[in-house]
Amino acid sequence: MKVLVFGSINIDMIFEVNHIVREGETIAGAGLRRSAGGKGANQAAALAKAGMETWMAGKIGADGAFLRELLESYRVNTAYIRNYEGATGQAIVQLDSKGQNAIVLYAGGNGAINAGEVESTLDAFGAGDIVVLQNEIPVTGLIMEKAYERGIIIALNPSPFDERAKALPLNRAGMLFVNEIEGAALAAAAPDIPYPVLLDMLVRLFPRSEIILTAGKEGAYYGFEGAREKGEIVKVPVADTTGAGDTFLGYFVAARARGFAPAAALAAACKASSIAVSRPGAMEAIPLAAEVF
Repeated sequence: MKVLVFGSINIDMIFEVNHIVREGETIAGAGLRRSAGGKGANQAAALAKAGMETWMAGKIGADGAFLRELLESYRVNTAYIRNYEGATGQAIVQLDSKGQNAIVLYAGGNGAINAGEVESTLDAFGAGDIVVLQNEIPVTGLIMEKAYERGIIIALNPSPFDERAKALPLNRAGMLFVNEIEGAALAAAAPDIPYPVLLDMLVRLFPRSEIILTAGKEGAYYGFEGAREKGEIVKVPVADTTGAGDTFLGYFVAARARGFAPAAALAAACKASSIAVSRPGAMEAIPLAAEVF
């Protein structure tokens, strides 16, 4: 089984701040660092670190060469990362003193992926393989349709969640990963709805998908048909929450691909994301398989 992550590759500019800037406010940053990011690249790194044979597909400019090298250092196959003459995608991250973040994205190469590149990439994968997708590139819906036609299992994280995410063929997803805000929006539910109730609503809405509902400090929930499972986080000092959800997804998909039952996959993913938030950074903070399994 091969795993293809088709999605965003970003350069993260991380500003350390006392608090997330408010409207009309100017504040001084305590620190600045450049880091590798993008939900797609983070998820590819997590899958590879979890021991999966992983390919990354996306598009970068010349300024993103170090991102390709970093992914390769984690044993991600980068044959389907294409180069173009524009800028690599960028993310401006505010990281506050409590480890919480706010992010502004610029698409760059992520917005320049075209239909022909989708077809030629998916031709290298087939039934039983997995494609991992997010909502940071404009061709996610096309990838889902083409992957579904080929019998490729779709693991979808429709983030950032917006009107474009609602238009995706969500019923094609074999695994659907949402947080409580995204899940409530999909289910047209109140934002303070209890997690188990929200999970039941999502299972009814998407009966062909395994639903994975992440709940921050409350852990994560799994639902499919009549099955319900709950995963607990490992309590750690929080250094940086950037990439925690991507780490969770990568380890959950890897665990399920290895044949783990949903409860065991939840436990592994919660452990991995807990380790990640205890360390600064995104991709570099993702633990290795030996730390989790």
